[in-house]
Amino acid sequence: MYIPDLQPPPSYEDNAINAVTTRFVKAATNKMRCPIFCMAWTPEGRRLVTGASSGEFTLWNGLTFNFETILQAHDSPVRTMVWSHNDVWMVTADHAGYVKYWQSNMNNVKMFLAHKEAIRGISFSPNDSKFATCSDDGTIRIWDFLRCQEERILRGHGADVKCVHWHPQKGLIISGSKDNQQPVKLWDPKTGQSLATLHAHKSTVMDIKWNNNGNWLITASRDHLLKLFDIRNLSSEVQTFRGHKKESSSVAWHPYHEGLFCSGGSDGAILFWHVGADKEVGAIEQAHDSIVWTLAWHPLGHILCSGSNDHSSKFWTRNRPGDQMRDKYNLNTLPSNLAGFDDNEIDDLSVIPGMGPEDKVETSISASHDSNIIPGLDIDSNEDKNKTILKKVPYSKPIPKNFQAQWNHSGAPGEAIAGSQLSDAIKGGTETLFKLINSGAIEELHDV
Repeated sequence: MYIPDLQPPPSYEDNAINAVTTRFVKAATNKMRCPIFCMAWTPEGRRLVTGASSGEFTLWNGLTFNFETILQAHDSPVRTMVWSHNDVWMVTADHAGYVKYWQSNMNNVKMFLAHKEAIRGISFSPNDSKFATCSDDGTIRIWDFLRCQEERILRGHGADVKCVHWHPQKGLIISGSKDNQQPVKLWDPKTGQSLATLHAHKSTVMDIKWNNNGNWLITASRDHLLKLFDIRNLSSEVQTFRGHKKESSSVAWHPYHEGLFCSGGSDGAILFWHVGADKEVGAIEQAHDSIVWTLAWHPLGHILCSGSNDHSSKFWTRNRPGDQMRDKYNLNTLPSNLAGFDDNEIDDLSVIPGMGPEDKVETSISASHDSNIIPGLDIDSNEDKNKTILKKVPYSKPIPKNFQAQWNHSGAPGEAIAGSQLSDAIKGGTETLFKLINSGAIEELHDV
């Protein structure tokens, strides 16, 4: 059955690939251009909140993707933001180590210093009573949400801790760091003890996420790899995902399809993966011009938003039945016969579902429309004016050197030298002239 309009992803439980969002919708950029470090959809999905290096929050409409409002939230770059599971509070942290509590109307109700260095990640416990923060000071700290008091300090990483995520159902925390010896660690938040260390990557772990099923966790590292682990058997990774040409910098699980997730790279690429598939199931190789810092799925899973160091937030959605991926972000997927199309031509093409574009034909189209144009013929009323009349040039033999010299010496063209045989013959009439020419007595004509 052909359905021109897509249903939400929850309607396609058995078709995760339907939720791959490779179609570009819009790029959102602030007047003050600066890197976008973090973003989060409001719980109902009506707005997107982005945090920038300027310390500002920008709210974008989730339906039209237009700008709504902006506010100065922090005095230093906003590094991370997360909503509580009960959808009431948003907690953000900045590069100076401060944490702030926000209500859904963007009213700031609390602020305190949590770390002395930049905070890289925040994650709530399943019941929202506590949350964890990680920092460049090499520690993870457990905080009581209501009292804003520190309860535990988790020490064990030998370098900056870049990411942290609390298990969706259990008292279990996972963290990733810059420490090559202990890149990934699992923690007990009650005792503050390290439960396990995963020597999974040879470089910095930039992002880490639990799956909603509570068993899987995915890691993204600067060694270009993404690795999937199952906590029921941590002896080795379940799967390694290879596809990023440069460092992988961010990762996000799809909210509905268990095995689907996306990842961002330092080269600006966004790749889509499915557990069990050897290669990526979708790719936007030139999504951004710089590193992709953050990825956020809409709560329904039909829109993906990405934030980058190129100062922009971009919205991506699914392709409808019959759509051709022919924007500038998907040129690498085009057939060879479309290589000559420029961006404007690609955007303006009308697509009939099931029929691809014809081979490129070079035509010259005038900018102004003329009512006298004959359909099917490239003839217009101004064509005669633009025509250039070409005269035929007869073929001529080379001029002999002797004759040319005599001609130049004779003065004006068409005049014979006074007193010469040629001059006397011309005066004698036509018959006398022809007899003289045929006799060969005229020196000027010897080389002709």
